[in-house]
This record gives sequence, C-alpha cells and structure tokens, in this order.
Amino acid sequence: MRRRRLLAGGTALAAAASLRTALTTPAQAAGTPVPPRPGDVTPLPSRSEVVAVLRRVADHWIAAHTDSGDNGWANATFFSGLLALYRLAGDARHLAYARSWADRHAYGLNGGVTTRHADNQSAGQAYLDLYEIEPEERKLTAIETSLHRMVYTDQPDKNDDWWWDDALHMAMPPFARLGALRRDPQYWQKLYSLYDHTKRAEGGPGLYDAATGLWYRDARFLPGGILSPSGRPVVWSRGNGWVAGGHVKTLKALPSTERHTAEYRDTLTRLVRAAAAVQRGDGFWNVNLADATHLPGPETSGTSFLLYGTSYAVFARLVDRDTFLPVAARAWNGLVTTAVHPDGFLGYVQNVGDRPESSQPVTYDSTADFGVGAFLLAGTELARLTTR
Repeated sequence: MRRRRLLAGGTALAAAASLRTALTTPAQAAGTPVPPRPGDVTPLPSRSEVVAVLRRVADHWIAAHTDSGDNGWANATFFSGLLALYRLAGDARHLAYARSWADRHAYGLNGGVTTRHADNQSAGQAYLDLYEIEPEERKLTAIETSLHRMVYTDQPDKNDDWWWDDALHMAMPPFARLGALRRDPQYWQKLYSLYDHTKRAEGGPGLYDAATGLWYRDARFLPGGILSPSGRPVVWSRGNGWVAGGHVKTLKALPSTERHTAEYRDTLTRLVRAAAAVQRGDGFWNVNLADATHLPGPETSGTSFLLYGTSYAVFARLVDRDTFLPVAARAWNGLVTTAVHPDGFLGYVQNVGDRPESSQPVTYDSTADFGVGAFLLAGTELARLTTR
C-alpha cells in the first residue's frame, strides 16, 4: 500500500532530522531480529564453498532461461554478475552464454546510440567485460558512441539525467571504464558532473543524506515527501544497494590519482557503515532501512548489493576488516541458508519497482534476473576475502 504525507513549514524541518533518528533508534517489528552487535563472530566459508553456491545459482538460472533475454538493465545486471563469476571461476559455459546474448543484440543499446538514459547504458558494462576478455572494437561501438555524445556533442553541459539513485549503478561504471580504456579524463569529468547533480542537485537537496551516508531513491522520498505507514522515512535498501554497486564498479576502474576517487571512496565507506548499523540479526537488510516495521521480511536483491559494497570496502581497506567482515559473513550466510533453494533457485527477490511496497509480497519463490546478478556480484567479491 502506498502512502504519501506532504509536510510543510516546521513539520518539514523536523522531517529532515527524522532519518538520522530512525537509524539510531530503529523500531523493531514483532519477530524481526535485533541488529547484531559489532564484532559478533559468524564463520566465513571457504572460497571453494562460495564458488560452489555461485555456480549452482548461475547454472539454475541459465538452465531455466535457454532464451538469454533482452538487453535491458535488469538482464544486463544478471550478465554483469555472470561475467564476474566467469572471471573468478573460469567456466567456459558462462562465457559462451554471455557471448551469445551480446551477439544476439549486436552489442547494441535500448534506445540506440542517442540514448542518454542510464538504464539503457547498463548493458555496456557486460559489453566492456566481454571486450576485456576477447578484445574486438565492435563490442564497444554502441556504448562508446552513446557516452561520447554525452561528453562531447549532445548537450555536454546537461547533467540532470540521473534523477534516481539506481542510475548510479547503471551508468557510472561505463563512464569510468571508457575513460580508463581510452585514456580520456573527459569521461571521468562528465561522470562526476552527472554524479554530483544526483548527489547534491543544483540549488537544492540531492538524493544523498549527508547526516547518515544513505541515499533516497528519488526526490519523492526527500523530507516532506513519502513516508512509511508508521511515519518514518523511506530509505530503500535496493536503492542504496544500486548506489553501492555503482561506487564499487567505478572505484575498480578509476586510478587512485583521479581527482574524484577520494570522494567516491568516502561516500561508499559512509554508506557501508550506515548499512552495517541496521543489519538484521539474520544477515539481511529490510527493504526500508529506516523502518524495521515496514514490510520486515527477508529481501535478497538489496541485501546482495549491500553485501557487494561491504565486501569491496573490506578488501580495499576502506573499513576495518575485523569489524566489517562479520557483517559480510552474516549477509552471505543469511542469503545461502534462507534464499538459495537446494537446486540453485534464488528466492526472496523483490521484483521490479521503486520502493519497498513494489512487487510485494516477496516470497521464497520470488526471483528476478537482476537479483541473481546482484547475488553473483556479491559472492564473487566476498570470495576475494576468503581462503581456498
């Protein structure tokens, strides 16, 4: 059920502080686990155990989808995860499946090369992965043309394209990677201009809440806008997961000397710390990070992306390993024991939407391509922290 509450004057001012309050004094739903204490010990599996689960999940999805699907953002996220698994485990079947998908779409983009929409550019991430594995310039023609137009010829001063936080995952990485590949820092500057507008906006609040380190999905959820049924802020876990994923992939591509790298690192670090503070005892994150009573069941896609961000932050030494490795271990163990079926089907994935209420109820049998991709990304990043 959707609920809107418009606040004005002093009430809106009070709402501006409500997110921080909600995160420091979370309301617990009946039966909702209390967030774990920092330093709680949760066993981390071996790398071979992680890879075995990832293969089972990937292979189940592929077997159930002999038609590899479209090149939209959701399916592109799956292939991003599948190719991350290929780089980790080297299974030729996974590469062949991804290659056939990209060939089927002629390495093209929804909306063609004139598109500015971040969702349409998401497929470029998988094309860049395939190019790095088997370099052929044709694989980059569409994504490079699309981004080059934004940087140089098609309203290069327009920076308001990324109005929702999901866009950071969809399009930040291609800008970062093409800048590195072509040794052209103009891609990095355009990336930052788009990012900065989303984060702070011109003349008004952006989607980033500097007091907490978390992000609102879009302007509808800023203070004064949509609240949960109990009157708390709506801070979508998957939205923050998309942000985390975009930062991880961007940092993997950028040199440490790039002038905005430090800000990306700091922003990811703050998000990871804020998320850890509201992790559930079973390892999952609620769909609304600011209200544990708001649809409090387990959810896989947001949890997977936050695990991805946390694992990278530990590996890159952005956060203390002893404190945050247990956060990652809890998330992984929760996902494996609760969401992964014995045959590799991945459940408890909230399907397409823009808020916690979307595509509810989320059940043991709820799945989606992007959720599987998020899980594969999370597991491959976690594997870098494990022993063989």
